[in-house]
Amino acid sequence: MSSKRLIICDPEEGYAQALAYYLMHKKEFSMEVQVYDEIEKVQEIAERTDIKILFVASEYEAKERRKIQAERKILLTGPESSEVQEDETALYKYQSGDKIVKLILESLEVSGEENFLRGKISGKQQAKIIGVYSPIHRIGKTAYALKLGEELAVGSNVLYLNLELYGGVGGHFTGDGQNLLDLLYYAKQEKGNLGLFLTTIVQHRRHLDYVLPMEVAEDVKMVSAGEWIELIKKIIEQSIYQTIILDIDEGLSQVYKLLQICTEIHVPEIKDRYAQAKIRQFEQELTLLGYEDVLLHVCLHHGNVQFVVRLALTMHVPLVLLLHQHLPLTEHFYLH
Repeated sequence: MSSKRLIICDPEEGYAQALAYYLMHKKEFSMEVQVYDEIEKVQEIAERTDIKILFVASEYEAKERRKIQAERKILLTGPESSEVQEDETALYKYQSGDKIVKLILESLEVSGEENFLRGKISGKQQAKIIGVYSPIHRIGKTAYALKLGEELAVGSNVLYLNLELYGGVGGHFTGDGQNLLDLLYYAKQEKGNLGLFLTTIVQHRRHLDYVLPMEVAEDVKMVSAGEWIELIKKIIEQSIYQTIILDIDEGLSQVYKLLQICTEIHVPEIKDRYAQAKIRQFEQELTLLGYEDVLLHVCLHHGNVQFVVRLALTMHVPLVLLLHQHLPLTEHFYLH
């Protein structure tokens, strides 16, 4: 751990402890964080071991700060002007934790030390892509997708992306900042690391991470299925997330191509004749257009249906055939 040491040295002990607590609970980091209020102790540590990142308060004299060797030295400044040394980067200490984290991530990217972030390891497990989609409107699809994400995020790193034409900014999604349009733009630039950029723009719902949806429906319509798929591919390759939840709108371009990449498709539904007619049309359309494979990944949740789904995937046969064998023909069971 000595090669991954991050030290905060600040006479304002409460601030230093709060910053350390925040950094230690950022799941992107795999560094050891230590706090000191005496710069002499940090000088002693620097003589014995390497310091990766040092946050040091401007209250300490410049000559004392120069005695400490660190790969990255960040000077925590206050309202008063401070003398910044050549090997220091000034950072106003009284700002949001997210901005501080963004600076750390950018410095790691520039120095090529991305391996200090969790998830940057070879042999990363294959990601799970869960699509939440329904041809039925106003049935709580987004609320369901968010609840599912919150539950899954308790045990793993989960990212939720809202791909609806009208994501409802200010409803489920509060706050401001960069959104899904910015993420798409960054992904197209073919520079930098998308995973690092992602950590600077995600919002949080309990353990679940999400990116704010686009604010203009026309912008969503302009994105092709290929662009969505390329974005998701890069997120899987370059980020910490083991599960991605896609809240999918039926108005997306080539929406069935997007459903094809999902390892699971959750279809909320209600049991009235009009809703069931839409479900039947959805199934028939998939078959008509040659997307029968999408049906194999629809996750059903009622009675013994989960067993039937697993059986279909194991036997590599159309799900509808096994449903007809194991369940009444008149019923369709979907996750709710």
